[in-house]
Amino acid sequence: MVELAGIIILGILAQWVAWKFKIPAILPLILIGLLVGPIAAEFINEDGSKWIEPIWNGKKGLFPGEGLFYFVSLAISIILFEGGLTLKRSEIRNVGPVITKLITVGATVTFFGGAVLAHYLFGLSWDLCFLFSGLIIVTGPTVITPILRNIPLKRDVSAVLKWEGILIDPIGALVAVLVFEFISVGGEVGFTKTALIEFGKIVLFGTTFGFTFAHALVFAINKKFIPHYLLNVVSLSVVLLVFVESEIFAHESGLLAVVVMGMVIGNSKLDNIKELLYFKESLSVLLISILFILLAANINYQDLMLLYRWETLALFLAIVFVVRPLAVFASAQGSKLKLNEKMFISWVGPRGIVAAGIASLFGSKLSVQGVNGAEYITPLVFMIVLGTVLLNATTARIFAKISGVFLTKSEGILIIGASKVSRLIAQYLIDNGRHVVLVDSNQNNVNEAEKLGIEAHTENIYSDTLKDNIEFSDIGYLLALTGNADINRYAVEKFGAQFGENGSFRLASKAELENGAISPEDGVFTLSDDFNNLIQVSENYPDIQEISVKDLESYNTTLENIKSDKNQIPLFLKTSKDIIHVIPSLDDDVEKEIDAKSKLVYLGKQLTR
Repeated sequence: MVELAGIIILGILAQWVAWKFKIPAILPLILIGLLVGPIAAEFINEDGSKWIEPIWNGKKGLFPGEGLFYFVSLAISIILFEGGLTLKRSEIRNVGPVITKLITVGATVTFFGGAVLAHYLFGLSWDLCFLFSGLIIVTGPTVITPILRNIPLKRDVSAVLKWEGILIDPIGALVAVLVFEFISVGGEVGFTKTALIEFGKIVLFGTTFGFTFAHALVFAINKKFIPHYLLNVVSLSVVLLVFVESEIFAHESGLLAVVVMGMVIGNSKLDNIKELLYFKESLSVLLISILFILLAANINYQDLMLLYRWETLALFLAIVFVVRPLAVFASAQGSKLKLNEKMFISWVGPRGIVAAGIASLFGSKLSVQGVNGAEYITPLVFMIVLGTVLLNATTARIFAKISGVFLTKSEGILIIGASKVSRLIAQYLIDNGRHVVLVDSNQNNVNEAEKLGIEAHTENIYSDTLKDNIEFSDIGYLLALTGNADINRYAVEKFGAQFGENGSFRLASKAELENGAISPEDGVFTLSDDFNNLIQVSENYPDIQEISVKDLESYNTTLENIKSDKNQIPLFLKTSKDIIHVIPSLDDDVEKEIDAKSKLVYLGKQLTR
């Protein structure tokens, strides 16, 4: 009982430390696991026992026999399902081919490159070398996501790393399983045919189960067949059902099934998708905290000492600085990614929970079978996991700045409220090359925005989930355009520092406008109109208009003409460089921004001169 409670307490403590110091949680989790496991047994406890003893194979410990393997498998399935929920098709319009190549061509380069290095540096058999390289194919959402949250990156770069981290997990697991089976049957020639059959079964059953159950769950939720209070637990049980059923029909197809299921649900019209995601995210944090401590604690000190040689450092450096760049550049050949973007993606390749979990399982099983050199598998993979996480956690931000993928000025725009007028404004900004995200608690408004191809999220601004969304890393402007003045004010106060570094603006209330108690310094979007005025004009004249203003005089004259017409509302000043300024933010500086090709942007009836 004490051990189980201790794992949870230490795990959450490690998560807090990771949040406080903005590092991936895997780093403190593994260090804690090593401390309570092999380090405690070797240096602290006189009887040589660990403070936490998982035990993969044996009669004592928290998970005797195959218990820990089953727990790890089910936990990873939930983690990958949660990752699949976050994958949106709209993110990969420009980099879809790169991601496809990364999980095929890139994985192949890593598979053969890692095996060659392990063979010639450690003298392991080719079978074990390919098992090792299969395990290090994977990166993983558990380590990529915290890095992406803390670094404002260009959207394409962020999308490539995020999608690769989630999609590569089941592929790496599949490759490792096939190699393990090959070793287990003694490397028979006939295994090649068996492997191809098994591979086909994994793909067939994994995609079929994932796709079918995803649509069934979406249908059941949308038709209200599941009561609201059971929504999360029913979804969890379905995920576990899909994983287990798929595993029964084709061993190791479960991970693929849950990723496919998550992707399908994440891109479907599901009213409760955010609520489902929050629940799974919280559960994933708990499971990750438990898993990494257990897996690290399961390692023996003698296994760690196997790495106390120069070849270990050589293997790590070669994988990070040779194999990973080769895989990325081969995958990005002919893509739209620039050289600096390829370099950054090459630099960021931390391994995660799937590599650690399967390595612990297979290394232990092969050691029990008496396979020579099998004792190296688990410590070598953990070395790669811990080393890449430590390297990327401490240097990714610096390297992003050096390579030029760090967004020094975030030009994206976050609009709170997805009403018709917000959608009109968003569409205009998108047409002018800006990344715009709409956020609203009203699902109907979000659905209408998505129909127009506008990125929109169902969010409650009183929660903290907005702050953790890695898709918002390039946001630098905040527009609070809801019909509730209190919500607008709250949104600016709470999120202005994070999303409004270049400007935060809100709609004023009718009372503020009537009392004249506002000024441009208050961050007001328009000094003459409230939400009701905007809605009324957008209903009567649903168009965003542009009119040329060549100098300060024509600007002032045009602006007064627009303000005097109740069917027109001024919004932006657009310069020749396609820079868009919110009009109230200009005030005294407007003369500096106007040039010969400037245009005044407004909502409503077309102005005639």
